[in-house]
Amino acid sequence: MTGLPKDRIIVALDLPSRKEALELVETLGDVSFFKVGAQLFSEAGPNLLDELRKKDKRVFLDLKFHDIPNTVAGAVRAATRRGVQMLTVHAAGGEAMLRAAREAAGPEGPAVVAVTLLTSLVSEDVEQIFGRSPLSLVDEVVRLAGLAVAAELPGVVASPTEVKPIKRSYGDVLKVVTPGIRLPGDDPADQSRYATPADAARAGADFIVVGRSITAAKDPAAAFEAVVQSFATGQDAKA
Repeated sequence: MTGLPKDRIIVALDLPSRKEALELVETLGDVSFFKVGAQLFSEAGPNLLDELRKKDKRVFLDLKFHDIPNTVAGAVRAATRRGVQMLTVHAAGGEAMLRAAREAAGPEGPAVVAVTLLTSLVSEDVEQIFGRSPLSLVDEVVRLAGLAVAAELPGVVASPTEVKPIKRSYGDVLKVVTPGIRLPGDDPADQSRYATPADAARAGADFIVVGRSITAAKDPAAAFEAVVQSFATGQDAKA
């Protein structure tokens, strides 16, 4: 993993069309890492991944696979053939599913990272979903991260709130990819657990995923640079 702050920032192409996504990629120039999620993938299809690769962009395919191990393995193999660098599966799919995903990616394939709990969820949601009250939402995330460790995955996806507890529990065994990132003053929208780039860096996040603070900005390139500066400030404070 490179140490340059700008290379640790993944821009979320959470946009409704291929045209808008590619226009943003052009606007951002030498920005190298982009997330393709369910909305854009459903609209533009897998050919978009090929287009991004031809532009020498790295792709984080965020489709959060969650199915029986054989089905997930097949999906991971298909994504691997498209040349993505990182993809998501749900930790709640269980250790066998996570292990199948890692094996399908192979040693030279994409980094398979496990989504712990969505950043929109709060403790009441966890109780409703799992039918029990967690000791705390953080404890639930750390427990799910443990499944990723058991399956020998390289990383997890977790909100800024849980980065420090994950690092305390597992150290550098797990890289943490952190969504829920907003520049100061930006609307958190539907995210319940969020932070600034600086806060995420101070907590120890390895990568941050930034969407609306960049994509909805009047000047996306300037917003990206603001994110880079904020993240770098947090790294300096952590050091």
